[in-house]
Amino acid sequence: MTKIIHGKSNGRGKKIAVIASEFNEFITKRLLDGCLDELTRLSVKKSDITVAWVPGAYDIPVVAAKFAKKRDVHAVICLGAVIRGETIHFELVAQGAAQGILQVSLTTGKPVIFGVLAVDTVDQAYKRSEEKGDNKGKDAAIAAIEMADVLKQAGGKK
Repeated sequence: MTKIIHGKSNGRGKKIAVIASEFNEFITKRLLDGCLDELTRLSVKKSDITVAWVPGAYDIPVVAAKFAKKRDVHAVICLGAVIRGETIHFELVAQGAAQGILQVSLTTGKPVIFGVLAVDTVDQAYKRSEEKGDNKGKDAAIAAIEMADVLKQAGGKK
């Protein structure tokens, strides 16, 4: 018989670190609010959540690595918003954040969730950070809890 592993959305007993970018805070704050609301809904205690603010999305991976290396942290959620401008800076920041976050997850064996928006316009960022409706911070919270459970079931780090 085939063994099927599927992550459960129960955050009870999970310790979560959330790294949020101050740059474009008017969007990141909305992502963070959605994330924190969803973590609470998934039974993560507020006292088991740590939020760390960093200057920009490019700065997220180094702080994510610090938290992911902690034995008692079950998952790290990375939130930010990179909005296209007139130069290639957008591509450099978005790609650097994505690659850095991926590297942290692969090297630590823990879920490090990519919740960094990379959008063309402020309107697109607002649409992905709605208070009621589509909020990628909320999605990142669900992914973190489910991935922590999948890794536990697979025999990975707890």
